[in-house]
Amino acid sequence: MENILRTLIYLSAGLFMGWSLGANDAANIFGTAVTTRMVKFKTAAIIMGIMIALGAVVSGAGPVETLGALGEIVELEEAFAVSLTAALSVLLMTRKGLPVSTSQAIVGAILGWNLQKGDNIQFDILFKIAGTWIFAPILGAMFAMVFYVILKALRKHTQVNILKEDRFLRIALLVAGAFGSYSLGANNMANVIGVFTNSVYTDDITMMGWRILSGQQLLYLVGAAAVTVGVFMYSRKVMETVGNDIVRLTPSAALVVVLASATVLFIFASQNLKSVLDTAGLPSFPLVPVSQSQTVVGAVIGIGIIKGGRNLNFRKLAVIAGGWVTTPLLAMVLSFFLLSFY
Repeated sequence: MENILRTLIYLSAGLFMGWSLGANDAANIFGTAVTTRMVKFKTAAIIMGIMIALGAVVSGAGPVETLGALGEIVELEEAFAVSLTAALSVLLMTRKGLPVSTSQAIVGAILGWNLQKGDNIQFDILFKIAGTWIFAPILGAMFAMVFYVILKALRKHTQVNILKEDRFLRIALLVAGAFGSYSLGANNMANVIGVFTNSVYTDDITMMGWRILSGQQLLYLVGAAAVTVGVFMYSRKVMETVGNDIVRLTPSAALVVVLASATVLFIFASQNLKSVLDTAGLPSFPLVPVSQSQTVVGAVIGIGIIKGGRNLNFRKLAVIAGGWVTTPLLAMVLSFFLLSFY
């Protein structure tokens, strides 16, 4: 019992990180849909909670293993410190209304642990993850432009009255949001639980000899619950930044943004897709945690570009980019400082 209590106390930092993920990154899934008043906030939050948990349980293992390999933290106290500093970094950025990256924060915190403990940095894994900080927003913009052109062509060649189109968009935004939430759970649960995989061990849940959930999947569910709480409590401000401040979006453009960002996260989390591409001898994407915030911002920029770029708020983009640079550095410094007391 004492050991269980100790584990829960130290795991609270991971739950705090999950809360931060819900308050910041997860908000972007439905941010554009909510700010265009096509989907109610409460409806969006409920769908996110369910689908994030499902995505984490079904497809979360790949990115979790990758992040765990970046820093093999076997001491529970040290995992607590790393997770806590990452969450604090995200919280500080979130309070400024900036859509920062929990992926960047946890990587920065792990690097702080590497430097403090004199552990060799796994540069091959670091470069795979850091490469997505540039590549994911670009991919998001590219997918957004392609989906926008396709949707525009469909609307042009399909004669639908305004009321039916509005109903279709609402349904499509809900479906796309569910897909986005699933992808976020599959890809970003690594940011919540990844640093604990080498220090927390829980028993599998079985029924009549059948394994229902592995011990790690049980941790994913706990993390998903924390994410959902973060969505309900603190996500509106970030939604407004992404949905309104970069460029004004129509409901159809909002649909494109959700689909584009969800697609990017999905391809970086799908073990089956990677296996198919590897078997066929084709280039595949690494299974790494990708920033939902960065991908959404990239998709929104893609919409702005295809519309001529006239409505893009470059000042806001510069502030957001500054947050992306600051977040991993802040997390690294905080982690290094806190671990110096261990």
